[in-house]
Amino acid sequence: MSGFSPELIDYLEGKISFEEFEKRREERQANEKKDASKTSTEITECDEEDPNIPSTSGISHEKHRIHSEDEGHTSDGVSKSVHRAFASMIGEDERDDEEEEEEEEEDDDDDEEEDDAEDNPEQPSAGDVFALEMELNRENKKMMKEKRPRSKLPKALRGLMGEANIRFARGEGEEAILMCMEIIRQAPLAYEPFSTLAMIYEDQGDMEKSLQFELIAAHLNPSDTEEWVRLAEMSLEQDNIKQAIFCYSKALKYNPANVRYLWERSSLYEQVGEHKLAMDGYRRILNLLSPSDGERFMQLTRDMAKTYFETNDVLSAIGIIEEAFSKHQSLVAIEDVNIAAELYISNKQYDKALEVITQFSGITLKKENDSPQENGVAVCHIPDGSPIDITVKMMLCLIHLNILEPVNPMLTTLMEQNPEEMGDLYLDVAEAFIDVGEYNSALPLLSALVCSEKYNLAVVWLRHADCLKALGHMEQAAESYSKVVEMAPLHLDARISLSTLQQQLGQPEKALEALEPMYDPDTLAQDANAAQQELKLLLHRSTLLYSQGKMYYYIDTLLTMLVMLLKIAMNRAQVCLISSSKTGERHLYLIKVSRDKISDNDDQDSANCDAKAIFAILTSVLSKDDWWNLLLKAIYALCDLGRYKEGELLVDSSLEYYSFYDDRQKRKELEYFGLSAAILDKNFRKAYNYIRIMLMENVNKPQLWNIFNQVTMHSQDVRHHRFCLRLMLKNPDNLALCVLSGHNAFVSGSFKHALAQYVQAFRMQSDDPLHSLCIGLTFVHMASQKFVLKRHALLVQGFSFLNKYLDFRGPCQETFYNLGRALHQMGLTHLSIHYYQKALELPPLQLEGIEEDQVDLRRDIAFNLSLIYQSSGNIQMARRLLSLYCII
Repeated sequence: MSGFSPELIDYLEGKISFEEFEKRREERQANEKKDASKTSTEITECDEEDPNIPSTSGISHEKHRIHSEDEGHTSDGVSKSVHRAFASMIGEDERDDEEEEEEEEEDDDDDEEEDDAEDNPEQPSAGDVFALEMELNRENKKMMKEKRPRSKLPKALRGLMGEANIRFARGEGEEAILMCMEIIRQAPLAYEPFSTLAMIYEDQGDMEKSLQFELIAAHLNPSDTEEWVRLAEMSLEQDNIKQAIFCYSKALKYNPANVRYLWERSSLYEQVGEHKLAMDGYRRILNLLSPSDGERFMQLTRDMAKTYFETNDVLSAIGIIEEAFSKHQSLVAIEDVNIAAELYISNKQYDKALEVITQFSGITLKKENDSPQENGVAVCHIPDGSPIDITVKMMLCLIHLNILEPVNPMLTTLMEQNPEEMGDLYLDVAEAFIDVGEYNSALPLLSALVCSEKYNLAVVWLRHADCLKALGHMEQAAESYSKVVEMAPLHLDARISLSTLQQQLGQPEKALEALEPMYDPDTLAQDANAAQQELKLLLHRSTLLYSQGKMYYYIDTLLTMLVMLLKIAMNRAQVCLISSSKTGERHLYLIKVSRDKISDNDDQDSANCDAKAIFAILTSVLSKDDWWNLLLKAIYALCDLGRYKEGELLVDSSLEYYSFYDDRQKRKELEYFGLSAAILDKNFRKAYNYIRIMLMENVNKPQLWNIFNQVTMHSQDVRHHRFCLRLMLKNPDNLALCVLSGHNAFVSGSFKHALAQYVQAFRMQSDDPLHSLCIGLTFVHMASQKFVLKRHALLVQGFSFLNKYLDFRGPCQETFYNLGRALHQMGLTHLSIHYYQKALELPPLQLEGIEEDQVDLRRDIAFNLSLIYQSSGNIQMARRLLSLYCII
């Protein structure tokens, strides 16, 4: 090893790193160059001084021979010189060294005989060592480029791994499996046992297990691209496309420029519907294609443009076709021109489409001047043999660019074609004319199409009707729209247009017939798109019914729309929409149903999922505020028709709908609607539930206490007593609550409790005559009890407060009646007659908003007087009062 450089020896022995080796080698080479330059000058001087010095041609020839020998390679791909160097460094058998030396000596002898050169030097020269070092460096770089996988199998287990392979080769599969499992237990990151297991299971026919172990081996040795490709093919055999895509992705990670892998993976992406990823792969293929593959580039571009267009990605399709036109302009075919023009037209880039057609198809467009003063007139020249598709696309561009002069000759040429064969081109041109408002030019084309057999379609009739409507031919347009509805009953726009025309023509019944429901309830519950179309139809129908004053049908339409939105909420509220003919005509009604009639939980869950999907569609048609206005219209309409019960149920369902309930303002408004509907329906128990919640939130609102008093007065229920007591504890200073608690105690016979409440109210507002009246009546009732102490004192206090009430209220029919009634209760009839008679002489009070008959007390006064006269034996006076005031 003395012939090798010291840094090489240190590197091979592991004493220095490769970077340190490179650095020291470069320094040594620099020094050698300096020494070589000095030596060459000395040799030159010596040659000039002594011509008898032997020539160095033998040495140079010897170097050349050694170099030529080193260029040979062994069977493992490593050059012989490198092989010998490593063999000498690791100390192989001396016998091999001697044999090689003998062979070298023989070769040297032969060379000496042939070349007549001197003997070889015993030690290699500096040039030989340098050549060897360079060869080692090249081999090292070559091995690094190959990126050979480094095994993670320990040396101690390599023998066991070899034994497992031998057992597998002998057919002893079970023993081989056990050995591989043991190796995996000790070295789980080595890929060799997994590969062997994959081969064993493949030999046994268990392809699924074989694929699993092969995948593990590939993950542990990921740089083997061929193995990944083989795994992808095996995955495809098992119809596992996603796994095959993953395998191709792994192969492309280590070989990203392989076109075949990219193509296979993109094809698989298309099979699973990942069009974007597939197109990305095809774009990478385009970037990898060389300029000489122009035909392949153009064909792939066509396919990609078509795929982009089918997936509605027009911009990407335009971008890929423009790239093809710029790179391979000479290979552009008429098919490419047709595709590019179609893409530009679909994207409304008519100027670019016109530019492509005129540049590549041979069609020319020029301006000619008849005279210098006039503007140029566009003239289009179409060569013979030009495809009709290109000509029509040229027409479309000119029409949309408002260059109509050259269109007429081309239109004449198109009209000469058979509409049965060229109907699609007829329709394209007609639609272009309609888009720019040239209805007179579009009408002949559409008329020819509707008269044909092949293109007698609903879409053609619709365009025909639109054209007639725009030209003012209303009756003919209505006939065409009727034809569309007949051929396509689910076409919403045609129905709406037909209904509008029928209404304008004075045929309201036919207008309503055109807006009949299109779908049955089961379809609406499952199909979100059908629900969207039906909702738009019902909106127009409701507007038409309201304008015609058909309120029952108007409510039917509103309820149908609201049920589509509130289906889940109605199930929670146990409300159902039924169809009934109880009024002679069949209409829709809301009813309350029991819980057992609601669908099962499983059906309910699936229905809820469908309803959520439908809700997303419905909210895209109408906003939240629009649905709210629709709900208010339905509640008002139901109350106008006296259907208060249904109004209550609709409010209950709406309160179960989270979008309305979460909005505090809307929730409060719904609660007021529910309270009003319950009172109008005389459902005071339900009204109490509403007013109770409202009072808890707004305890200081007198209007709510007035409603509460009306509800409790009509409900004949005593639930509110405890509610008022609990609320009184929380709000002891509330005047209305204090008076109402006194009333409750008074009605219950708890006069002392009532008196305490009335006195508290009197202290809060002492000038209110109601408080004095209540205190006075409480004392009178206490004095009227059978067992009572100090009856006289109670009466004195009672009439004292009643006189105070008279002072505050003033002399009127009401005050005299109340005093007379109190005296009558105590048996002081002679005094009560005085006050009754004074009350009869006074007119009733005049109160705003209340009829006079409702506050007139003369009937009550006369009846009480008749009782007094009757008890005293004056029957004639009693009859006279009754006949005068009480008989109608």
